[in-house]
Amino acid sequence: MLASGGMETPSRPQSLIVAGFGLGQIAAFASSFYLMGVLGDGIGRDLGLSTAFVFGTVSLSLLVPAFVAPAIARRIDARGGKPVLLASHVVLAGALALLATAPNGAALALAMLALGLGMALGLSPTPFAILVSFYGEAARQPITGVALISGLGSVVGWPLTAWLAGELGWRDACWTWAGVQLLICLPLTAWTCPKTHGHAHRPQPETPPRRVRWDRPMVQLAVLFACAWFISTCMSAHLPRLLAAFGLPPARATAVAGLMGVAAVTVRALEYTVLRRLPPLATTRVATLMHPAGAAGLLSLGGEGAAALAVGQGAGNGMLTVAKGVLPLSLWGASNYAYRSALLGRPAIFAQAAGPTLYALALERSPTLAVLASSALCLLMFAMTFGLSSHSRAAREAAIA
Repeated sequence: MLASGGMETPSRPQSLIVAGFGLGQIAAFASSFYLMGVLGDGIGRDLGLSTAFVFGTVSLSLLVPAFVAPAIARRIDARGGKPVLLASHVVLAGALALLATAPNGAALALAMLALGLGMALGLSPTPFAILVSFYGEAARQPITGVALISGLGSVVGWPLTAWLAGELGWRDACWTWAGVQLLICLPLTAWTCPKTHGHAHRPQPETPPRRVRWDRPMVQLAVLFACAWFISTCMSAHLPRLLAAFGLPPARATAVAGLMGVAAVTVRALEYTVLRRLPPLATTRVATLMHPAGAAGLLSLGGEGAAALAVGQGAGNGMLTVAKGVLPLSLWGASNYAYRSALLGRPAIFAQAAGPTLYALALERSPTLAVLASSALCLLMFAMTFGLSSHSRAAREAAIA
């Protein structure tokens, strides 16, 4: 159903849509983005492949969205996102089945390419775009709700995948996640997500949507997100090793690094309740300073300040994950939201794929240098938040002019 102005009115309660999307995202992240962090070593041993090759295929899967996401986003903007989200469950299940039956490295690479396509179809940009089609510029709270629930992807996914692999082996663990995608996630999405239409089925607006141009605000936001996702991937891959380099025993370093996930989920809960009253640009600005604040604690206190970096990185990244969904909406409005978000996210994908290797080199050279480098990138992100104006402010200024 379409409300006045062409905005879609969902036939389901917002809480049901958010819960359905959030649970689907937990399973999607657990069975794709976080999967190889648990299964990679076992797969390499069984297939006789080097660790470098196995995790090279992970980087390959992360690069797939950079090439296909803009086309997928145009499809969502034009015709709605529900078919895309439904297709993601089928593609993820097929990719997991390929992985479960992979006999060699070539088959593993093919499976990971398919897994990358499934991530491009179904991870957070797609449900965020669907929420924008439903709620327009009021989508900040449901986007935050989905981000809050999906933040449990690693908390649930890592131990559950490890338990499945320990009990059944990595191949049956993949088959299990494939079954979850087809037997749980697919019907859950079909039930909780109302039909979406996109621009092709809406009444033509009086003023056609503007083309997406790479102007200064677009470049600033692309730089911000590229740096954020570069640092996020670096910390996910290397934080325990980084903390150990500052004097913590390996077991304690791993435990302290776990505070990153706790902080991320906590700050998303605050975003959903208290911080939602603040402008998105203000919370983004604060988020960019969280990692440098934690780094200052680590550099000044050594191992005793390790928790400060873990909490600072987790809190900042938790807020930035919400910002990636909300800021484009705040700055430009709902028109072409999915396509604009895909363009903004493309540099971040390349940065994300390169992050672990580059940060490993910096960490080998000097742990202090590595921390200073990531903090400097955060300060660059902070600088990128200035000179931006919200969609409503820009509209007012245009009316006055």
